[in-house]
Amino acid sequence: MARFEMLEAGFGTMGATAQADILFELGMMYATGRDCEIDVVAAHKWLNIAAIKGSLRAAELRSELSATMSKGEIAQALRDAREWMTLH
Repeated sequence: MARFEMLEAGFGTMGATAQADILFELGMMYATGRDCEIDVVAAHKWLNIAAIKGSLRAAELRSELSATMSKGEIAQALRDAREWMTLH
């Protein structure tokens, strides 16, 4: 699995909004199994939404994570992200 830094230096300083920061944290939570089971589909979903909201770091980590995922997992994550974006 891709390596994720738990302590992000300069986190939130790249023009990401507070909402993107929260979404990024959700992605990191699922990617690392912090307070939950590791779920790469959920991690990709939240990192994707954070990237759409302007987080450059989320876009980088989403790309790194997707290299370890199957096409089916990526498709499910994208569907989940689209559904969340439609509702919010």
